[in-house]
Amino acid sequence: MVGILLVSHVQSLADGVKELAKMIAPSVPIVAIGGLPDGSPGTDVERIFSGLNEVDQGDGVMIFMDLGSAVMSTEMALEFDPNEKHIMQNAPMVEGTIVAASAIQAGSTLEEACSLVESQRNVDKF
Repeated sequence: MVGILLVSHVQSLADGVKELAKMIAPSVPIVAIGGLPDGSPGTDVERIFSGLNEVDQGDGVMIFMDLGSAVMSTEMALEFDPNEKHIMQNAPMVEGTIVAASAIQAGSTLEEACSLVESQRNVDKF
């Protein structure tokens, strides 16, 4: 099954998005990484890399980030062990995660879930 990695500057934000997604898609593997090892705000490349390894079940990982420096840290983590099935998503973290988790729960492949997230990226909330 495709996994989801959430990368945030604070653990509580990543945990909250994970909690919401698990309500909708309880079977989908989701790992939430947030903050620095000492609990302060920030992003940590090694923690992100560990999260990738933890959530990857072989079918790929969709990665959602909260802000710009989380993107840079994730890019560096991906350089440790490049894998074409570890795909950063250019989508809002909450909405993208919910769309992805729902699709994966319903049986979508990595490619299908990524396409669905991409198609929903600019949908207006109201």
